[in-house]
Amino acid sequence: MPHYASYDDAELAYRVLGPRTGEGVARPPLLCLAGGPGRNAAYLGDLGGLDTHRALVLPDSRGTGDSPPAADPIGYAFPRLAEDIEALRRHLGLERFALLAHDAAAATAQAYAAAHPERLTHLILVCPGARMQGELPQDAREIFESRADEPWWPDAYDAVQTLPDTTDLGEVRRLLLRAAPMAYGRWEEPQRAHAASEGEQLGPVPRAGFWQGVDEAARRAVLARLREVPCPVLVVTGDRDAVTGMRAGELVAESFPNGRVRPLPGVGHYPWVDEPDLFRSVVEEFLTGA
Repeated sequence: MPHYASYDDAELAYRVLGPRTGEGVARPPLLCLAGGPGRNAAYLGDLGGLDTHRALVLPDSRGTGDSPPAADPIGYAFPRLAEDIEALRRHLGLERFALLAHDAAAATAQAYAAAHPERLTHLILVCPGARMQGELPQDAREIFESRADEPWWPDAYDAVQTLPDTTDLGEVRRLLLRAAPMAYGRWEEPQRAHAASEGEQLGPVPRAGFWQGVDEAARRAVLARLREVPCPVLVVTGDRDAVTGMRAGELVAESFPNGRVRPLPGVGHYPWVDEPDLFRSVVEEFLTGA
């Protein structure tokens, strides 16, 4: 796995996938950030085959995957993770690039866009939360409750209620697997296989440090700078996403002058797992046509 030196000389890991056809050689690469927060980028897979026609660059953030822990805990906070992305850009020799971020990594991507708006050609935020926007919409709970007639729901509900008071890491991982069906549009073999890896991929220390050291003034400053980001922004949401819901994505898109939302039907928190062909076509259309 290749590595790059970040702003503090830490050697951080990344993977490159694709392209798998000659046509992709002419298409710019897509940098892809994993969420969690604090989750190994391996769960992104090939993002529904997005590596067919272009290279995907997937960094492991500090303390996850093959990247070492941060020397200072503040290195796990999302504004610092954004500076790791800037170091990766320089390492790759990219003047400008397209950035995709899933889940909590949308906060890292927004911090990057606010600090380095001139570097982005496109920004894609997949199933983001709206903590950066200062809001916690309730529609994710409504989506979860609307699925109460599905066979997995009672066990998932019990797990969701138990998780906030659980501190043992092994038990947390077991509860996450029991709650996992709520994150997908349906609970079939591809979704089960994808969910099985979550517990082992989460780094508790990077997860705990992700939101640390960012006060209200800093959050508002990032939001103000997002109004000046010139690149087109696509926010992808799923109408079965019981993790972050759909309203959060709308709030995120409204934070940008050129933001728009694309809701996907029958899709949960991992669109490339539920509907890989649909997800791939939506992202490629945005990257090639926006």
